Amino acid sequence: MTIAISVENISKEYRLGTINHGTLAHDLQSWWARVRGKEDPNASLHASELATENAHFLALDDVSFQVRQGDVLGVIGNNGAGKSTLLKILSQVTAPTSGSVRLNGRIASLLEVGTGFHPELTGRENVFLNGAILGMRKAEIQAKFDEIVAFAEIEKFIDTPVKRYSSGMYVRLAFAVAAHLEPEILILDEVLAVGDAQFQKKCLGKMKETGSQGRTVIFVSHNLAAVKSLCNSAISLSKGKIVRAGPVASVVDEYLGHGFQSTNELTWADDESPPGNENVKVHKIMVSAQGNPQAVLTVATALQVELSYSLLLDDVLFYASFHLRTISGECIFVSAQAPKQVGKGRYNSTCHIPPNLLNTGTYTLHIYFVRDANVVLFEMENPLVFEIQDEQRAAGSWMGEYPGAVRPQLQWDFSRA
Repeated sequence: MTIAISVENISKEYRLGTINHGTLAHDLQSWWARVRGKEDPNASLHASELATENAHFLALDDVSFQVRQGDVLGVIGNNGAGKSTLLKILSQVTAPTSGSVRLNGRIASLLEVGTGFHPELTGRENVFLNGAILGMRKAEIQAKFDEIVAFAEIEKFIDTPVKRYSSGMYVRLAFAVAAHLEPEILILDEVLAVGDAQFQKKCLGKMKETGSQGRTVIFVSHNLAAVKSLCNSAISLSKGKIVRAGPVASVVDEYLGHGFQSTNELTWADDESPPGNENVKVHKIMVSAQGNPQAVLTVATALQVELSYSLLLDDVLFYASFHLRTISGECIFVSAQAPKQVGKGRYNSTCHIPPNLLNTGTYTLHIYFVRDANVVLFEMENPLVFEIQDEQRAAGSWMGEYPGAVRPQLQWDFSRA
């Protein structure tokens, strides 16, 4: 398949506080001060904060990847990871310090509210200006104009200067222009957060349609549910480097699971200060395949959730329960044992989860020990993080990914009507 974007070993380096103060006069002042060995009069950082005169910052560090035509690629990472810098390089707003980028097709980008708009021009004039910047002929823009305005839902204000638009109106019109002028590559930074929920849903639908038409989309967002819904692949950035690339579900799950302890079993001896309080002490938590914590857990595995603990209270109506959640925090289901009137002692609680219920993915447990129906004695949030893998599928069956958090094997009847 045709490669739409090829990024090879790009790095972007900035010199801290030494240049680019916004005007030529200030830049010349800073340069002349450095030549004479004097303090920079326009320095944005104090000299004590700079390790050397040539302090550098790597916003991107040796990044390489390829995007095929028609792919929808999500780019995720913490603030400062290098996502916006990467999109600016792909959009040709700035050049990399080293490395190369090859693009196959016309690009439309929406990097921030108002990008490419002239505030003194009307919405109508800015539609034609943006189209011209994208290399569209006037006739092509006119053919799409009514569709753009209808999508943006700003018909009443289309002949108003955009400097009077709200940020939401800016985004509506800017996204409509970028998406409807049919670029081969559409690049979107975290801009949809400005719009309302209904417009975000509308934009996501349009991006899915764009990808299905064989055009390429690069999408940066902190809305990971939207990334998983829209994208078929993703890269995760941290400190300017790619830490994971691949199918979107696995990349997002690893990003969310960073910092969690990924294990199927935790045990504590009595002399190891087991977790708990004056009500409950926990000795073991395990998710296993019929008691074997070393077994690979697949969608076809019958799972056991086993809890071993000591109850330190006398004569209470007691039960153990848990919330099973995806790594992104979505609750799949809640399960609890039947309440029992019990006293002090050591107990085991085991929950049996049938095979062919959970889908592939990474899951966590939020465990509760409860008395009198609603008094939480002790809880443990995400002590275990475990992965459900796919099973080997029969030849001729559907081999793609199944959407959703559950994947039940249900009975179907089929007969001639």
